[in-house]
Amino acid sequence: MGTAPTAERVTAAAEGEVVVFLIGMRVNRWRSVRHWLPVFTAMPRMLKELAREEGGGLLGQRVYMSGPRRFTIVQYWESREKLLAYAAAPDRQHRPAWAAFNRRARSGAGSVGIWHETYIVPAGSYETIYHGMPPTGLGEAYGVEPVGRRGERAAERLAG
Repeated sequence: MGTAPTAERVTAAAEGEVVVFLIGMRVNRWRSVRHWLPVFTAMPRMLKELAREEGGGLLGQRVYMSGPRRFTIVQYWESREKLLAYAAAPDRQHRPAWAAFNRRARSGAGSVGIWHETYIVPAGSYETIYHGMPPTGLGEAYGVEPVGRRGERAAERLAG
């Protein structure tokens, strides 16, 4: 998509339902590196795997750090089916990472925490606008189009 700011008002070119997946971790005990470091390094491997796979379902993602202990990744998926298929696939990075986390969680007594939330957002229930900045979030994942195609006001875009 690029990093140049948009000169005009644009909106995400998403059609239909949108799948938003949030996943994160929190380091609870810094000294327990052997418990949290494998969790911390597992996600970049999964993201690289997904980026290499054409049609795998991951449309875009962004990593955020909130404070020294918390890391969050916002992901946009093509469909819930593709998200769930990736999570369950025995030959992909997620399943072994999940099994390893569960083993460490039993012996690490809370050294690291993980969480995730999945949102299936129906068509007409999301709205975006980008002006004077590069497309971000949904616009980065789906691409953008001129605002006028979906309505000049947020209420119009949400009604569509």
